[in-house]
Formats: sequence, C-alpha cells, structure tokens
Amino acid sequence: MNNYRYVWRIVIVFLGTTLAFGGLVSRLAYLHTNEHESAGEKIARMHSIEKPISVGRGRILDRNGHVFAIDLPACDVWINPSQMKEDSCVMDVATRLAEILDLPVDELYLKIKNSSRREQRIKRYASADVAEAVAEIDRRHAWTRPVIIRDYPHEELLCHALGFVNWQGQPGGGLEQCFNDSLQGSDGLWVAKKDGLRRELYNSRHLEIAPIYGSDVELTIDQNLQYMLENALDDMIEEHNPEAAWALMQNVRTGEILALASRPGFDPNQFRFSGSESRRNRVLSSLYEPGSTFKPFVVAAALNEGVVEPDETFFCENGRWLYGGRYLHDDHSMGELDVCDIVKKSSNIGTAKIALRLGEERLENYLRSYGFGQKTGIELPGEEAGILHSRRDWSAISATRLAMGHEVAVSSLQLLNAVSALVNGGYLMRPHIVRRIVDAEGSTVYQSRPEVLRRVLRSETSATIRRMMATVTEDDGTGRRAQIPGYLVGGKTGTAQKPIPGGYSNTEHISSFVGFLPAEAPAIAIIVVADNPQPHHYGGRVAAPAFKCVAEQAVRYLNIPPSDAVEYASSNKAAQPGSERGRL
Repeated sequence: MNNYRYVWRIVIVFLGTTLAFGGLVSRLAYLHTNEHESAGEKIARMHSIEKPISVGRGRILDRNGHVFAIDLPACDVWINPSQMKEDSCVMDVATRLAEILDLPVDELYLKIKNSSRREQRIKRYASADVAEAVAEIDRRHAWTRPVIIRDYPHEELLCHALGFVNWQGQPGGGLEQCFNDSLQGSDGLWVAKKDGLRRELYNSRHLEIAPIYGSDVELTIDQNLQYMLENALDDMIEEHNPEAAWALMQNVRTGEILALASRPGFDPNQFRFSGSESRRNRVLSSLYEPGSTFKPFVVAAALNEGVVEPDETFFCENGRWLYGGRYLHDDHSMGELDVCDIVKKSSNIGTAKIALRLGEERLENYLRSYGFGQKTGIELPGEEAGILHSRRDWSAISATRLAMGHEVAVSSLQLLNAVSALVNGGYLMRPHIVRRIVDAEGSTVYQSRPEVLRRVLRSETSATIRRMMATVTEDDGTGRRAQIPGYLVGGKTGTAQKPIPGGYSNTEHISSFVGFLPAEAPAIAIIVVADNPQPHHYGGRVAAPAFKCVAEQAVRYLNIPPSDAVEYASSNKAAQPGSERGRL
C-alpha cells in the first residue's frame, strides 16, 4: 500500500513540473514570435492624445441645386447626476434643463435622482440655441458635445427615393444607401502629446491624416415638379380614399426621372416612428396587373410587324366573345371597330383578336423588348422585376388575356418607361435618377448620359400609336378627364380587378392613368396609380384628373409650347432620344 502511494506522488510531481515547464516555454515562445508593446511604447501612448476628425456626408440635391438632404451641426446634452447630488443642486439644475429642453421637470428630476453615473446623455441632436443655454449652467453639472445630424429640410418630400440615415450614421434605403460610398467620405485623425491635465501640447502633433469629405449627389428630380406631383397625389387620396397611391414623371427622350411619389409616406427626420409599409417605395416594388394600360403595347407590336393596319376593323362580338372555352367581355356592347377605336374605347375583345393575329412568339418577344419581366436598373434599392411567364407556360387563352393586361405583373416604373419607348420614336431608354456626383473640390466624378437600351419600334409606328393614344383623351374617350386646354394629350386608362384565390375580385381594383404630352412631340410622361379607391374605381375617373392636375402645371413650368404652336410633321425629329426641349 505504501509503495502504491509513493508511485502516485511521483506521478503528480512529475506532471506538475512538466506543466509548469511547458507554460514557461510557451510564454517565451510567444514573447519571441509575436509583436508586443514595449515599455517605451506604453509610456508614449500614456502621454499622447488621439482625436478623430469627423466629416459630414455629402448633400443630395435636385437638378437645380435645391437641397433634399444635408448634414448640420448639432449637439448632445450630457449631465453629471453624481456631481449634482454632491452639490445638492438636483432640483435647481433639473428645473433649468427642463425649461431649456422642453422636458417634464418631474421626470428629469427622478432620472437624475435615481442615477449615480458621472456622465449621462439626456438629449440627442439639440440645436445651437439649446447648446448656448446649456453653456450657462455650471459645466460640472451639464454640458454639450458637438455632433452632426442628417437633416431633410422638406420632410416627407421625395422621402422614398432619399431613404434616411440613422443615429449611428448608417444609411437605410433609397439614395442614402445606394450612394453611401460617395456620400459618406472618410474621417481624418491627429495624434499629439498631452500634458498632465490631458490637454494637447500644441506644436507637438506627430501624426495628422486629413479627412476626405463626402461628395454631393445631384438628382434628375426637379423639386418644383416633385411638389406638384405629391400635391396632386394627396388631393386624389383625399377624394378617393385608396389604400395606397403612387405616381411618377419621366422625360420621355432621356429617361430622366423628374418626380417620384408614393403614399403612405414618412419623414426621414423621424424615421424611427415609421413602419416598413410607410417606407416602401411602391413605384418600384408594388407589382400589379396593368389592365387596359397594357393594350397599346400589343397594338403597337402588331402595327410594327405589319399584321394589322390602323384603319382595319375587327368585330368586337357585341361585348361578349367565347374563345378557348372561356368568355371574354367588354364593358359595353361594341360591334365593328377599327384599330384606333379599339384603343380609344379600350375593347378587350378587339385587342385580344389583334394579339392572336400577332401570334404568341412575337407577342412574348415584343413584351420582353419593352422591358417587362426584368428590372430597369434604376439607381434605387427595392426594385422588382415583375412577372412575365415564358410562353411555354401559357394556356390556350393566355395571349387574349395578356392583351388586356392580365397574367402579367408590372411596376409603374417599368410601365412608364415602356410608354416612353412607345412615343419617343421607339427607343427604350434606361431610366435614371442621378444626374451627376460632385466631390468636395467641385470636380464632377460621375456624369449620367441618356442610354438607349434598344430600339423596339419604327418611328412610323411610334407616331401612329401616339395618334391613337391621343384619341383616348377626346370628349368621347375613356381618358377625357385628362384633357389640358391648348395641349394634345395622349394616354390610356386602366381599371384592373385585383387577383384573389380562384379568380378576380369584384370589389377591389387598381385604377391608373398613364399619359404623355404634347402628343405630337412628347416631352414628359406621367403615371398615376391608386390601389383600391372607393367608391369610384375607374382609372378615367380616379387617376386621370390627378394626371391633369400635375401635367397642367408642369407644361407651364417647363415652358413646353402648346400643341397649336408645334408642327405635327416635326414630331419624329423632336422625339430623338437625348434631345432637350423647354427647361428639360
């Protein structure tokens, strides 16, 4: 037994010695093979001071230099509750601060009374006036620290395109997110020696890294057009009570986005109080069946292929047609209509027969060439590609339903950009919202240019479809409420039933109007969409007046000449992409 205990003692001593020796070897190896701070370096660090040089973000401007987003100096208010209690002045300081910061004095008193901290922030992003008032209080009890705040002076205006920046300086959505690398810049740094009171010893800086200031992002948006569009949208919402609404204005020849609005909206200055639905940019992300606004694309394709002529007539079956075992209806009983009247009177049956004449292969090819079923590539986050199924997945009646805007889902940006291609001579442009980026030195580091993606129609076809769409706003057309005195307006109404499981709703609709003017030489195009307006739901009744409201102001602001001052024969030349007219 004694021998057994003796052996175990030897083993334990041996293991302990081995572990101790191994630890010593490991420490020596670490010290010889890894970088470590010398005593001299520690002393140098103790006697030096580092200070970052913060820089603000660049501005976001409209095309005329008006500010949409800017960094402003502000301050945070801090207090020392522990010192206040030591000096027996809690109530006095709480009363003065409550008056300055517009806070309940009782709440502030309890916050100070229940805290033992020596530093506590009680107000973020206070103004310069507040900082001046706080400075009159004993610095041992309250003080301010300078900060930078991202300010959106127009509050909700253009909020969905702008996005926001949170309190940590991180962007959330919109242009703030997409162009963060250009906007944010880079902070600088300086390192200097300090005295025993932790103050900088001047002329002792041994490291100084200059900051790189953020660049300004200049948009294609016009602030005045943005006001017009949002006001018209708000008036429509007040009258027709939709669940949501959105609108868009575009230069048809360059693809520039001139105004963009979505409701509900939010204030980027108060982003934390908004929900995801309020921050959603419906112009890019809300997909819907376009309904009758889709018909001109089918008619234009058939005209471009030469399978129909403008004056050719189709029998519209007196409003009820059986095809492929399913009935297709028109809102009104109609007989023989030529192609122009099919567009003007928005005949489902007439457009379906034109689609069948075009054929499934060419129909799909044209719809894809217009950009449906794919993202436009605009410089904003959250864009949806839409839905356009391959024809191998079509049913026997799909072509007739696509012709009237069913079995397809689009965004308003896609649809308006495609309409611009219809009427600008047949050029599909890449839509863009950023005009240029300018660095802190005033040098342009990026300049956008009109970009033609492809040619989708001949100029003759474009001119023909413009004339046909102009009849929609005549006195007996579905879009007559979009008429503007002195200007020839082209457009198309849309009233689409919302899909539900097993079919379509009879009570919920997407109401829209897409139009352009002057019809003989288009300069701008506008789309207005209302989601489930009540009690009226026809696009010509709900959306067309909103189009008129904003377009009537826009043509005068942009100095676009009235139709009677422009020769119709010059329309093809005027429609070349990239050309300018008026103030555009």
